[in-house]
Amino acid sequence: MNKLIQIFKIPDLRKKILMVLFWLLVFRVLAAIPIPGIDVARLNEFFSSNQIFGFLNIFSGGGLANLSLVMLGVGPYITAVIIMQLLTIIFPKLKKAYYEEGAEGRAKFNRYSRYLTVPLAALQSYGFLNLLASQQVLPSLSLLQLLSNVAVITAGSVFLMWIGELISEYKMGNGVSLIIFAGIVASLPQLITSSFLTYTPSILPTYIAFVILSIIIIAGVVFVNEGERKIPVSYAKQVRGNKLYGGVATYLPLKVNQAGVIPIIFAISILLFPQFLAQAVSIFSAELSLRLNSLVIGLFNNIYIYSSLYFILVVVFTYFYTAITFDPKEISKNLQRSGGFIPGIRPGEATAETISKIVRRITFFGALFLGIVAILPNVTQIITGIQALTIGGAALLIVVAVALDVMKQVESQLMVREYEGIF
Repeated sequence: MNKLIQIFKIPDLRKKILMVLFWLLVFRVLAAIPIPGIDVARLNEFFSSNQIFGFLNIFSGGGLANLSLVMLGVGPYITAVIIMQLLTIIFPKLKKAYYEEGAEGRAKFNRYSRYLTVPLAALQSYGFLNLLASQQVLPSLSLLQLLSNVAVITAGSVFLMWIGELISEYKMGNGVSLIIFAGIVASLPQLITSSFLTYTPSILPTYIAFVILSIIIIAGVVFVNEGERKIPVSYAKQVRGNKLYGGVATYLPLKVNQAGVIPIIFAISILLFPQFLAQAVSIFSAELSLRLNSLVIGLFNNIYIYSSLYFILVVVFTYFYTAITFDPKEISKNLQRSGGFIPGIRPGEATAETISKIVRRITFFGALFLGIVAILPNVTQIITGIQALTIGGAALLIVVAVALDVMKQVESQLMVREYEGIF
């Protein structure tokens, strides 16, 4: 409470917090304005019967559920960043620009990501509108209406991307993550209301168990999200002139959950691909497209099949993403250049192999953690049989990670101002 009062006493911090809240409010207003011609009853029925689009609604910040002007949210931008990171494997020059050229290289990487966001947003909006029209959620659109809606939705995604980057500049957390966080938090009142509406005295023990289990799971998510393996690192003593350098001992922190929520996004993209493929077939055969679409929806509406595929894909992509973003050889080279070494391990290849072995081991637990968290809502529904009670999932992981990140950044700014006051 004292820290909260202290934050609002500092004019600079107070201004930053109010500006972040203002831009999040702008986002929520846009998320409440739907595109014209929606059958609300059909829309609610479609989302309640489709697990995958219910998940995508989380990443759109809640804008997809009512087909708002920002229905795609920051999804296209996230996809663009993922594609750019994958391209760093294929193109060594891009990898060098991202990892070795510092701030200038990262600025170039971000610029390319923004450019890629525009065509991705246009393609995704076109696919969604066609899919929703085939499900009678939207009326049949003329070519002009379709193109105008695609243009509006694309503009909404680009505007949200700009808001996200603007929020990031205030250094109060990652802007894109905060937009998703705001959408999740905004859906809580509706979730609580639906839980009360479905309440009956006979299931009171279920509700009590749900509350207790929720607290345990949130604590577990915080514990694993903050968990890290510390590898001891020592620096050799070096004499330069008349001065002695080095001789200190520190550690190399390796997080248990290195990949964050990216593997969940990868997995859901793969699960979405068959539905988009079914829509693409409609160009050649409308009848075949309807058959494929019915087959895919029927398959993924089976909660056991969907949960199993989801879990396996999350685990696989956790290993994949960790492998492309974490380079033990590069870390080994950096340690060797700075005179650092792991006690008992020779510098160079042996150090890289040791780091790689440790990463593989902790990634196993990180992958299992992400997979279990991802399918927890489905497991809860299977056990309780109550759709309103859902524990965990990507939403919980995002909320916890964003809350911790914002807390750390605010505390670091408070600490800087305390030191400024001393000097």
